Amino acid sequence: MDVTQVMRRAEDLIGAASNRYRITVQVANRAKRRRFEDFDSMDDPSMKPVMRAIIEMSDELTQPEIIGE
Repeated sequence: MDVTQVMRRAEDLIGAASNRYRITVQVANRAKRRRFEDFDSMDDPSMKPVMRAIIEMSDELTQPEIIGE
């Protein structure tokens, strides 16, 4: 995954969110949760949990409950 693509996805997430702080906390919480879930499996050690969370959440933009209530 290219860093510029991850940055673009992060900008899309922030742009779609009604609250920048809230989306940042959601990304951080998901990254933390994924880090502990994937600790034993180590699927892709080169991809950081935050990058993975941004990619997952940007893929889920069609689900409004991810972005906000």
